[in-house]
Amino acid sequence: MEELDLLKKDWNKENPYPQLQEADIYKMLHKKSSSIVKWILIISILEVSLWTVISFCFNSDEYLINNHSEFMIPYFQALTVLNFIVTGVFIFLFYNNYRTISASNATKKLMADIVRTRRTVKYYVGYNLGILVLSIISGFVMAIMVNPTIAHDLEHNTRIMVITIVVMIVFLLIFFAIAALFYYLIYGTLMKRLYRNYKELKKIDL
Repeated sequence: MEELDLLKKDWNKENPYPQLQEADIYKMLHKKSSSIVKWILIISILEVSLWTVISFCFNSDEYLINNHSEFMIPYFQALTVLNFIVTGVFIFLFYNNYRTISASNATKKLMADIVRTRRTVKYYVGYNLGILVLSIISGFVMAIMVNPTIAHDLEHNTRIMVITIVVMIVFLLIFFAIAALFYYLIYGTLMKRLYRNYKELKKIDL
């Protein structure tokens, strides 16, 4: 933000062209905001592509068939399709936000677009973390259901059941923390920059 700081310092000095300085600051904030939203779109597409490749590397259907649990295949297929649909909607919203911000031509409009983009990112991150929790729990349930020995031990041995639940919770918390840290470092950093732009635009609009 060095260029913006220099413009603001010069803007605060007495000069006969305050409107020109304000316009320059707006253009810079507009450009930076558009670039940030573009990176949010790119990262989300790369993320979806990565998970798609990973999903093709693991054939859960074959695993379920081998363990005589074919009845669970429709559930996982429905979950996968639903996830792709929801993720596709988010990517469309990110693209629409990028297109809208790129075309913004007024301070208030750009501020509103930034607020909407930040809200969309928060929903996207929340959804992905929720899906992660659901996937891990589903994985544990599937592992128990397809293995009669484990199911029998859990049903008749309280100690094993407690240990299994504790392990599942610890495993869930570790993966949740890693995922939350990833989203904080990637999307959180971009969101902070976007919010910083919003605050600067708010000063201009006063």
